[in-house]
Amino acid sequence: MNEQLSNLLVQIISQGLNIIGNKLIPMVGVGGSVESVEFVELKTIYFAVALLAVLGVIFGIALAVVASKFVVKVDPKVDQVRETLPGANCGACGFAGCMGYAEAVVGNPDVASNLCAPGKGPVAAKVAQITGKSAGVVDPKIARVFCQGGRSKSQRKFIYSGVMDCTAAVLAAGGDKSCDFGCLGYATCMRACPFDAITMSADSLPIINKEKCTACGKCVAACPKQVIELGLMSKAVVISCHSRDKGIDVKKKCQVGCIACGICVRTCPVDAIKIENNLARIDHGKCITCGLCVKKCPTSAIHDYIPVRPKAFIHAEKCAGIDVCAKVCPVNAISGDVKSVHKVDQTKCIGCGMCEARCPKKAIEMVQAPANAAGKHAEKEMAAV
Repeated sequence: MNEQLSNLLVQIISQGLNIIGNKLIPMVGVGGSVESVEFVELKTIYFAVALLAVLGVIFGIALAVVASKFVVKVDPKVDQVRETLPGANCGACGFAGCMGYAEAVVGNPDVASNLCAPGKGPVAAKVAQITGKSAGVVDPKIARVFCQGGRSKSQRKFIYSGVMDCTAAVLAAGGDKSCDFGCLGYATCMRACPFDAITMSADSLPIINKEKCTACGKCVAACPKQVIELGLMSKAVVISCHSRDKGIDVKKKCQVGCIACGICVRTCPVDAIKIENNLARIDHGKCITCGLCVKKCPTSAIHDYIPVRPKAFIHAEKCAGIDVCAKVCPVNAISGDVKSVHKVDQTKCIGCGMCEARCPKKAIEMVQAPANAAGKHAEKEMAAV
């Protein structure tokens, strides 16, 4: 059928071209078949218009047939998912924009519904509802700066007066900072952020707003020194340094750099810190964010992103006097005799949560600052004990 239609179209077009060549276009000059005239007959014009109309209808039908044969059917769920996504087209999901992710999450059963970093939990739930997949638990990520050596705390190799951009500055002998691994401070990451989540401090260091950051990764890709990384927001204790220099060299270049002294390694109660290539690294799979290493670090190279830590509180009516909590407490903040109600010294408690996790009677609760209702309730109970 398609071959017959193609042959018919070829015949009609050939006949039309022959008519146009023989009647509508005069042949003049040497070897010309007719002489040129000053006007064209009216019937010739009508014939040409009719021919063009017929050809238009034929080509229209042909295009309609081709379109119906090769039409690409789109699942309506793709459009629904695309409308649900925030439209940042950041690529954090691993696909080429929001449409690419929408097509993949609808068409591929192995693509999870919670890959949209800007959308976080609410968008993941809606995408899961549309696709019929499980939303899963979304542990939000955030971009973090692994350098605290601003201009007041680090040394410079020379005075840089070129384009105020980190990518440009790094071309000049690796940048003007003495530490080859530190942030240059020329705001390339800030300009790359599509959500205005980054500002520059007075000491020329990026400050990331956790409310605005979507963990899209644009700043990570833009930083030529690779001092910005994406990490889980819940893992709030990090080594804020990327230097691989030896400790003695770090001291010469930066006041807040990691000198690989190993104090944090010996302090960590869960063996989550190791020294690798002259730099302390935290295994966040083991880290309980207790903050002990933060207090012990001699150069303040470890940053704690938890402003106010919860405190352990023992519910007297549940406590059976089992001293497991006292044994696991890394700062000896829990005391009490066996088979008697134990107490927590709130001035010593660091909020690590180890006692809560180990208590067999679930008698320990981690209570936030007294500003909230739970804190007030706990405060009253603690006063009564």
